[in-house]
Amino acid sequence: MLYAIFTALALGLLGLDQWLKALVTARLALGESMPLLPGVVELMLVHNYGAAWSSFSGQRWLLVAVTGAIVLAVAVLLARRVMRHPLGDAAGFLILSGGVGNIVDRVRLGYVVDMFHLEFWPTYPVFNVADICIVCGAVLGAVYYLWLHEPRKKR
Repeated sequence: MLYAIFTALALGLLGLDQWLKALVTARLALGESMPLLPGVVELMLVHNYGAAWSSFSGQRWLLVAVTGAIVLAVAVLLARRVMRHPLGDAAGFLILSGGVGNIVDRVRLGYVVDMFHLEFWPTYPVFNVADICIVCGAVLGAVYYLWLHEPRKKR
């Protein structure tokens, strides 16, 4: 039952990510911005040809392959039910949702559409819903692993 809920949430977040990217692309020109929460967050259309902080820029297929491998590994862990706590499962589904969202962009467009810009931290990179899912999933995964994970006993 919990997997069904997490699957629905992951699909909903993936849909939100793709919908918001399409909306921002339709309403803003590249580099243009508009306030979302004035003084906190603005929407700014950016095409990211790399990974975090534009690292590996221009390495489209390498990034697709690496992200795909991570998504596949997380999917296998979830399918095998390796995590024995809902927090670990939630982390995995968040990482899947975000990874797939960015893979869809890279394969379809050749870049990732980013749109959230923190006005109070102007040097921080522009990001999207998929990035939020990946970061939240990674943080939850670390919490799970550090405090809730119980290794299986060897026979």
